[in-house]
Amino acid sequence: MPPKEPTILFEDCRIMFRNFEGRATQYNRDGDRNFCVLLDPEMADQLSEDGWNVKSLKPRDPDSDPQPYLQVSVGYKYRPPKIVLITHRGRNDLPEEMIGMIDWIDIAKVDLIVRPFDWEVNGKTGKKAYVKTLFITVAEDALELKYADIREIGAEAELVEGEVLGEVVHNQRAIGS
Repeated sequence: MPPKEPTILFEDCRIMFRNFEGRATQYNRDGDRNFCVLLDPEMADQLSEDGWNVKSLKPRDPDSDPQPYLQVSVGYKYRPPKIVLITHRGRNDLPEEMIGMIDWIDIAKVDLIVRPFDWEVNGKTGKKAYVKTLFITVAEDALELKYADIREIGAEAELVEGEVLGEVVHNQRAIGS
C-alpha cells in the first residue's frame, strides 16, 4: 500500500483573493482557478521550512506585521477536488461548472484540506498547494432564511406517497387570446 499523502487541514480559516471562476486578472492567467488562505505566523514559518510557497501581504498600518498567506490552486485535470457548500438546508456538492459561484457568495466558515504538488523547475524546487477537500458554510442573510421554505419555480412536482400534487402544463392558451 502506498504511503498516505501528506495533507494540511485548515479549520475555520479565512480565504481571500477568490478566483474559482478562473478569470484572467492582473495577477492571474485565464483558466487558473485559485484563492489564498491566511496563515498565522507559526504556521507560515513551518510551511516555509517544509518548502511551501508562503507569501505575505504588506501591512496597511506601519505598526502591523505582514499577513502571511498560501495560494491554493483548484485543479480538475488529475485529481478533482471535493467542494461542498453548506446552508441551513443541508450540503450541496458542487460540480466543476458551478464552482465559479464561490467568488460571489458571503462566507461564514471555511474548512479546507490541501494536498501538495512537489515541483522542480530550472533547479528550483517547492510545494504547490491544491484543494483536496473544501467545505464552505454560506452566510445566509435574513431574507434568504425567511423565504427558504418557498419552492422554486421550475422545481419538480412535489410527491406525497407517490401521488403527483402539481404538474407543469405547457402550450396552453387562455380563452380570448
